[in-house]
Amino acid sequence: MVQQIRPGEPQYICVIPVESITGNQEEEIMTFGVSADQAKHQAEELLANNYGCKRLPKGQWQSQSQVVELIQQAICEPIGQWCSANSHQE
Repeated sequence: MVQQIRPGEPQYICVIPVESITGNQEEEIMTFGVSADQAKHQAEELLANNYGCKRLPKGQWQSQSQVVELIQQAICEPIGQWCSANSHQE
């Protein structure tokens, strides 16, 4: 059975390794969005909420270089490929 992506539902996944914050080489965060940009924005918010990377007024980050570095390492891709018949055959 193949799942179909619904309009308005998350269509992108963003995966960011957070080893530089946690020291755990295998730790990463994953966020979802209807666009790659929204998935990255969700990742920024998750970094702020869970790892203390604070957002300042005017959209700046307290540890801007750390957030920028992590976002540059992000891998954002469509999740539709995870739902295709070719990748999951029974």
